[in-house]
Amino acid sequence: MATTTRPRSATTAHGNGKAAAPHYAELGTEVQRFGTVHELPIDLDKAVRAESCELLNEILADSTILYALYKKHHWNVAGPTFYQLHLLFDKHAGEQLELIDELAERVQMLGGLSVGDPRHAAELTTVERPPDGAEDVPAMLTRLLEAHRTIIEKVRTGIETTEESKDWGTNDLLMGDVLRRHEMQVWFLSEHLVELPLTAE
Repeated sequence: MATTTRPRSATTAHGNGKAAAPHYAELGTEVQRFGTVHELPIDLDKAVRAESCELLNEILADSTILYALYKKHHWNVAGPTFYQLHLLFDKHAGEQLELIDELAERVQMLGGLSVGDPRHAAELTTVERPPDGAEDVPAMLTRLLEAHRTIIEKVRTGIETTEESKDWGTNDLLMGDVLRRHEMQVWFLSEHLVELPLTAE
């Protein structure tokens, strides 16, 4: 990777003769490469930790995209259910943001590096990209449900994998926090696709 050096800013002289100026660091030098894990005394084999980090980062990348998808729909939703869905989408986005933080921190606890750049997440995700424009409400809901399905499949695989490897910390996170949160959000979204009249006859 090419390195970049930022120009030094102009200095301002002080009475002591020292200049007050930031000293920019050289960019592009990695202290740890993505996909590697460093040693940590947590009684888990390095190969196990690397495997867990890889599956967590896949879920993290998809979760980052799902969060952005919720915000997109939060801004663009329209129609008779605007108010309810505007609030629901934002609530779900906030809950996904909490999961993103927990997933990322778990990767770091295992000695790995978490996906931290949305552009990197976009390269790794398997969640289908929506059109740049706005869709109607049923399409928005369906798209969100499909994104949840994609993530839930990976979460369930991750639960089985971490049970076999005895990575109980990751297993607990995926089963106790991530899976249950996704199942709850799927339930709330699905109820908006049930064909019932808005008012009683």
